[in-house]
Amino acid sequence: MAVITCHLSFGVALTSCSDFLDILPMNEVVLENYWTEKSDVTSVMNGCYEALESNDCLTRMGVWGELRSDNMRLGANVPNEINEILKENLLPSNAMCNWSRFYEVINRCNTVCHYAPSVQAIDPNYTEEEMRANIAEATAIRALCYFYLIRTFRDVPYSTQPSIDDSQNYVIPATPFDTVLDSLITDLERVKGDAVRRYYTDESPNAYQNSCKITRAAIYSLLADLYLWKGDWDNAIRYCDLVLEQKREQYRTMVDRQGNVNNIALFGDIPMILEKPVGSIVCGNAYNEIFGEGNSFESIFELYFRTGQSQQNSWVSSYYGNNNDIIARLSAPDFLAKDVALGTNSVFKKTDGRIYESTELSNSRYGIAKYARRSVSYTTQSVNSEKDLNLSASRRSGSDANWIIYRLSDLILIKAEALIERSPDDYQQAFALINIVNKRANDVTTTSRSDTLKMADYIDSKASMEELLMAERQREFMFEGKRWFDLVRMARRDGDNARLISLASRKYIENVNAIKIKLADPNIIYFPYAKSELKVNPLLKQNPAFDTGEDSELTK
Repeated sequence: MAVITCHLSFGVALTSCSDFLDILPMNEVVLENYWTEKSDVTSVMNGCYEALESNDCLTRMGVWGELRSDNMRLGANVPNEINEILKENLLPSNAMCNWSRFYEVINRCNTVCHYAPSVQAIDPNYTEEEMRANIAEATAIRALCYFYLIRTFRDVPYSTQPSIDDSQNYVIPATPFDTVLDSLITDLERVKGDAVRRYYTDESPNAYQNSCKITRAAIYSLLADLYLWKGDWDNAIRYCDLVLEQKREQYRTMVDRQGNVNNIALFGDIPMILEKPVGSIVCGNAYNEIFGEGNSFESIFELYFRTGQSQQNSWVSSYYGNNNDIIARLSAPDFLAKDVALGTNSVFKKTDGRIYESTELSNSRYGIAKYARRSVSYTTQSVNSEKDLNLSASRRSGSDANWIIYRLSDLILIKAEALIERSPDDYQQAFALINIVNKRANDVTTTSRSDTLKMADYIDSKASMEELLMAERQREFMFEGKRWFDLVRMARRDGDNARLISLASRKYIENVNAIKIKLADPNIIYFPYAKSELKVNPLLKQNPAFDTGEDSELTK
């Protein structure tokens, strides 16, 4: 992707300040000369993606969304700030509390939204349709950034105005979670129809851009997620259905053009990539296409990395592993991966390929292999021990793994969750959706293998259906930066942290009771504001769970 080079003199692209509240005003002379043609907007728009792909943003997507959950434990040579979070010893001085890079992305997006209309008015080559599409892109990326921020910190400073002159005051108080959430929904509802449907046909060598740039399906997916957090079940379902229908249409087009599509099949009425393509005797195909190659049929929006690109996915290579390190800075807890092939694991059935694809045993530790592996193959036809898998895998030598934000399974399980919460009358449909995801993972495509989930075990109670949904989300999305956010959403809905504590504490071996007591504070599920942010913005009030008194001294 194109980048915004360092000699451009506008603060939004160059800031190294503590956060967007501290960004220097733009030079008005440079601005006047810069925002004059379509290529200027394109350059800054590309810079929005570039900033979102930065190591600072990507690491925080993983840390904020996953680290405190029951999916991750200590690996090797872990940095102290990561180790302290793993121990639930999270302090405002921790570097992972710094949100500055996300606000830089937000300010770039604000700048595109601010200047694109004026450029369209003077450049005849920049059409109104292109301008509206760019604003939709920028609005969606901005909304995604704010969504990460509110799920992590709850209440955050919120502005849609760029920092462009001395008259603006960005020392502002935090806006409540629900207000920000409603604003994001309103913004996306306004621009959704302006977004590009697809940039290229599936046959084009540039088709990868359909999932590494914002499309209408990406905005629908984000809206479905936002409505899920809001508790608006009907709208969450509606937007899921729009994306699912787009995928059905895409699949029908592929069949019309190609005839048989050997690597994709209908599960119910939803097309999904087969773990074992037609004619093959080994599994791993879905992993290889979704996580190994990236930009798969099931992808909706993912961050794009390739060998030779200036920015690399160092989150995966440093924290998950590569061809040199099976155990990197993080590892998976034993309860997730131990004895699956023996059939005695409580989370995964022995035919569930997701655990074999995503973890690897080394010196009594389970390394995180999802994304770190480029390809994997195995068989689950008759599994009674690890050797029966005949597993073979290749690991990445570099840091070129794409990072997925939304894929088809997200929409299937968001819809299932919304159905469960909406009405008991919807439990059967919700179960069918959950079972679709589970069937693909267990290679249940014919009558030769029975479903591993039985509807009668769950359909009689909401608690059982919620437990099933959360378990399937954990199996499907482990290590993808979603699990802690899932637990937070559950705790917000419950009105207490009891279920969150029960699940999150499963990974701990030492100090379990002390950690459970600490997690009982309803405010503790969010991160504290960084000390540096409190210093530059005295209108921020620290999360009560982390307000020890010393932070208030910074504002005097």
